[in-house]
Amino acid sequence: MKEIVIHSFEELQEVIFADCYDENLGRYRNNRVYRGVCDKDYFLCSKLNRICGHNLSLEQSILRSFKKYGFADIKEFTSVWQLLAMGQHYGLPTRLLDWSYSPLVAAHFATEDIYMYDRDGVIYSLDLNEAKADLPDDLRKELDTSGSHVFTIAMLERHFKTLDELNNYSEKPFYLFYEPASQSDRMANQYALFSVCSDTSANFAELLQETCSNSLYRIIIPKEIKLEIRDKLDYINISERMIYPGLDGICRWITRHYADLGTNTGKWSK
Repeated sequence: MKEIVIHSFEELQEVIFADCYDENLGRYRNNRVYRGVCDKDYFLCSKLNRICGHNLSLEQSILRSFKKYGFADIKEFTSVWQLLAMGQHYGLPTRLLDWSYSPLVAAHFATEDIYMYDRDGVIYSLDLNEAKADLPDDLRKELDTSGSHVFTIAMLERHFKTLDELNNYSEKPFYLFYEPASQSDRMANQYALFSVCSDTSANFAELLQETCSNSLYRIIIPKEIKLEIRDKLDYINISERMIYPGLDGICRWITRHYADLGTNTGKWSK
């Protein structure tokens, strides 16, 4: 996988906006999506696989518990894709991975954790055009017909209403991207979409590298400039207050804002 190491906030902007200009439109447009991670050594691996790798069949128990104990907040959701998206945003172990259309939102996630300032962060980037090329034919044709690169919940449900139907859809593992309706301010503010794999036992990182070898790359944010990136993101209003609307986001921002990071970067412990 191609890697680009940046050395400043300005260099980050140069990298993410390179080749974005569409001469036919006369606008800056691309089909890329981004995922920010606080440690460059973390794999592209879902929380379900990290937490329940010993028994991936626990996925059904996790969703059943979420529906039972979160009923007051999610009782109106009838789609498993809505449930997965909402659970993912609140920390539920799911087979989803969070992505964003915004590279700077991804940069936020790569720099938000004050306990990880002794480690390099990373932003993954890939082109959705290439990502959809390896989909099963009927799924790819639906995207082409709709002029889209990602599925809506309605489009997904025409093919699989349950996870079992997704699991059994193809012998060959595949992944797709979908964008739920903005069920919460978090999803809207994070410019969010999700990837989901048809086989939880498949190695998602390997699938991506096989199908997106020409467009998948990693932007490495060295630990030495994490604080610079972090502070400059705050100045353009990309912070916990925007990413997590509500009191929890405000408290996260206050905690980081007043932390002694300038002199103690890399010395924090939980």
